[in-house]
Amino acid sequence: EQAMYHFLSGYTAKVAGTEAGITEPVPSFSACLGEPFMPLHPTKYAEMLSQKMTKAGVNVWLVNTGWTGGPHGIGSRFDIPTTRRVINAIQNGELNNIETQHIDGLNLDVPVSIEGVDSKVLTPKATWEDQDLYETYLKDLVQQFQNNFKKFSVRQEIVEAGPSI
Repeated sequence: EQAMYHFLSGYTAKVAGTEAGITEPVPSFSACLGEPFMPLHPTKYAEMLSQKMTKAGVNVWLVNTGWTGGPHGIGSRFDIPTTRRVINAIQNGELNNIETQHIDGLNLDVPVSIEGVDSKVLTPKATWEDQDLYETYLKDLVQQFQNNFKKFSVRQEIVEAGPSI
């Protein structure tokens, strides 16, 4: 359900250098990360994803390659070596049956540790010096997810798999 939720949400960001007139990251939602190019309704693709995941017996990981430590101007992008290390750990099976912790608000379970990765970056809140600012941004992000998802008519289990405060 979580994979379907996030696939349908298609959350990303418009960033400077790839979008005209953009000077700092702007949240963006595009179902299936390509909604304008999808001939079928996005829920059909989410159903196909679910069927293929079940048939293949795969785990799905959501990898944050965006900002950590605060908003633009305070935080920074995840560095490429960290992202590569996380992707390698996923691909080589290191994260199968690993200890996780639940991230409230985002409603995600993340690894407690990954060899070669600073454990602090695995917990979004831990990377922010200003905890109140983190809570403000978290609530805003959750609200954006929930507002975006209202356009989908899906099983309640999928809705409940998404972010919530």
